[in-house]
Amino acid sequence: MAKEDNHLFFGGVDVVELAERYGTPLYVTDETMLRANIRNYKRTFGKPNTDIDTDIFFAVKANGNLAILKVLAQEGMGADVFSAGELHLTKLAGIPREKILFNGNSKSEDDLRTAVESGVKISVDSRDELSALAAVTDELGKEAAIAIRVNPDVSPAVNPKIATGLKESQFGVPYHEIISVCEEAEQYRNIALKGLHCHIGSQILKLNVFGEAAEKMMNLVEQLHERGMELEFVDLGGGLGIGYSDEDKKIVPTPDDLAEVILPILTDRMNSLGLNLKLILEPGRSIAGTTAILLSHVNAVKPAHKIFVAIDAGFNLLIRPVMYDAYHEVVVANRQNERASTLYTVVGPVCESGDIIAKDRMLPAVKRGDLIAIQDVGAYGFSMSSQYNGRPRCAEVLVNDGTVDLIRSREGIEDLLRTQKVPDRLM
Repeated sequence: MAKEDNHLFFGGVDVVELAERYGTPLYVTDETMLRANIRNYKRTFGKPNTDIDTDIFFAVKANGNLAILKVLAQEGMGADVFSAGELHLTKLAGIPREKILFNGNSKSEDDLRTAVESGVKISVDSRDELSALAAVTDELGKEAAIAIRVNPDVSPAVNPKIATGLKESQFGVPYHEIISVCEEAEQYRNIALKGLHCHIGSQILKLNVFGEAAEKMMNLVEQLHERGMELEFVDLGGGLGIGYSDEDKKIVPTPDDLAEVILPILTDRMNSLGLNLKLILEPGRSIAGTTAILLSHVNAVKPAHKIFVAIDAGFNLLIRPVMYDAYHEVVVANRQNERASTLYTVVGPVCESGDIIAKDRMLPAVKRGDLIAIQDVGAYGFSMSSQYNGRPRCAEVLVNDGTVDLIRSREGIEDLLRTQKVPDRLM
């Protein structure tokens, strides 16, 4: 981000001018930064001295905007999807079916049918789901390539709400049951067991847990190998964190750091077994998180128990601070060269006392009409937004070295009513 004429520039564009042109709230994504993050992963895991063939599948739940997915497709990314809707988006974006994994712990028969008919890989989350999938494949007369999702009982140092590999988590088959579930999968005529899959959590900054997960997954691979079951891939999921605070930005791990932890383990274990499995990774946040900001105008400055800065974006558009007690840096985009002098708490317009975007932040003197930029919102920002309090969702723009494209129109009041129907008896 650059500062010129007291204004914040993002992607080569004056964000104050963006706010005037498109209104606020407004999500702004930097395409150049997005492509750079993708290429960093691909460069790291595609180095000539790396023996393991790796595919990078973007976690679509992090950001499902079609223009963003088009960029990912152009860069050769695959996709990890959690619903038929996400699958449809990835197909529209041009991501090939062989690079799509249909994930999820609670798939309906319609979900399974859609996945089988689409010819994508399916991550099977339970015995119950395996049985249901087998019935669907028999009904359709089509084979399904699957991975079994493992609950590896690995505990990352993250918010419990984003730790997905804990023993008590609802995701995946318990570690001690994996071998028998794989043996069961081998008995179904239209099920082809191709891999093992795990995901231990999100926003992980201490990488030793990835090494622990890699060891546990390779232990299972070895046990299956001893039983004559040969796999094609191991999927270690995503979870690499980003630096939301200025302090964390100094220590945030990189894809290179991740590779240094997991690749030696995988290489040694595969070599000892005489195997050559593909590695799949599913980054979401570490691809998209840093690539976007959320612009919001100040509606009021209210001295009270604290000095509140009330803006026009709340947890209807960015729920992470409320849901996860997550931290995002905020800046006054039209006062970039002014000294931070006053302690403020930035709050949204939603009728909930929890609608707090940023607590106790030192900012320049803020006035009604100023422009606040909330940073690092490219992952789990718009994708988790809602129309709560009857607030239509905002627009999104894509900036790229000074160019600007609208990639999502602002909703209107009519969009609140688009799918509603009133019975004749109430008219």
